[in-house]
Amino acid sequence: MSHPPYVAVVGPGEATPQESAAAEEVGRRLAARGAVVVCGGLGGVMEAVARGAGGAGGTVVGLLPTRARSDGNPYLTVALPTGLGELRNGLVVGVADGVIAVGGSWGTMSEVALALRTGKPVVSLGGWALTPPSGGVPGPRGTATPQEAVETVLALVLGVG
Repeated sequence: MSHPPYVAVVGPGEATPQESAAAEEVGRRLAARGAVVVCGGLGGVMEAVARGAGGAGGTVVGLLPTRARSDGNPYLTVALPTGLGELRNGLVVGVADGVIAVGGSWGTMSEVALALRTGKPVVSLGGWALTPPSGGVPGPRGTATPQEAVETVLALVLGVG
């Protein structure tokens, strides 16, 4: 891989305190490993991961659903207003090499499904455990801690796991 890994961190816009704490630690750990963090740019898990990564000196790209850059959370390095609403979920997943889902909401499920459909590695931290009825594409790999989530997704992205 000639560029740093790009890891999308997805999760609810209205996160629990536990989800926010986990997302912030995921962000710190991704930044420490040199990954670029991609998120939806708003609140909840998105804001927490941006706070963690940005606070650790990392780069955070937020793909906003609105047309206003100012709608992004204050921890983004780059705020890209798409004007696409929830359709921007496809962009969040599309630009990433791998995905970490922290917690779960319907929007998170759509991002997990899009990532799995396109063959991207997906790691779940307290989120959706999906099993297709056909037994086809495996669901996200479940992890117990932010450290395990980061190590697992980076191993999958870099082809060492």
